[in-house]
Amino acid sequence: MSLAALLLLSDGRFPAGGHAHSGGAEAAVKAGRVHDSASMAAFLTGRLHTSGLTAAGLAAAAAAGQGHAELDEAADARTPAPALRATSRRLGRQLLRAARAAWPHPDLDRLAAGHPRGAHQPVVLGVAARAAGLTPGGAAAVAAYESVNGPATACVRLLGLDPYEVAAALARLGPQLDAVAAAAVEAASHHDVDRLPAASAPLLDLYAEQHHSWKVRLFAS
Repeated sequence: MSLAALLLLSDGRFPAGGHAHSGGAEAAVKAGRVHDSASMAAFLTGRLHTSGLTAAGLAAAAAAGQGHAELDEAADARTPAPALRATSRRLGRQLLRAARAAWPHPDLDRLAAGHPRGAHQPVVLGVAARAAGLTPGGAAAVAAYESVNGPATACVRLLGLDPYEVAAALARLGPQLDAVAAAAVEAASHHDVDRLPAASAPLLDLYAEQHHSWKVRLFAS
């Protein structure tokens, strides 16, 4: 597996648009559910084991070569909130553009041709990981990490949290990140979309719809 590609894909500076999204953290902050380092850590833990696990499973399956169209439909079924569906596809378009520039590959071209309005981000991530030489485990690890790193970074901006405390919270999540990635890879190994994780986070769905209606917001989601 290409360690350099793994680091690049998980780098927040990779031009895939993730820096503009809070992963529900902005709405959670406004609702008062996230207000300090401890509540942020709880939010990240919940997000990792729900939307993070689901995204990691889809990414691992795509990296393993499972059909793009089938996985995109599975991602759609696992994303009930219209606002989150739109966000996922928008991020998928941005990631695909960056991936095609970094790792030109026929699979990425086919994905672009098959989904002109954008495929879901975890599916694009898995295909990009495959094009970059990563294993399904690498793709799952990136997806799991993205599910917590973006919201954590957003909390620094939203709440003025100590960046060192936020980094420590992410470090403490390390074993759980590894466990989620491993579970995602095991589920993807069956090559059956019905066996991929479908963990739900209804409050994140509600937050996404509420956030979408705001006229003033710092993040796109």
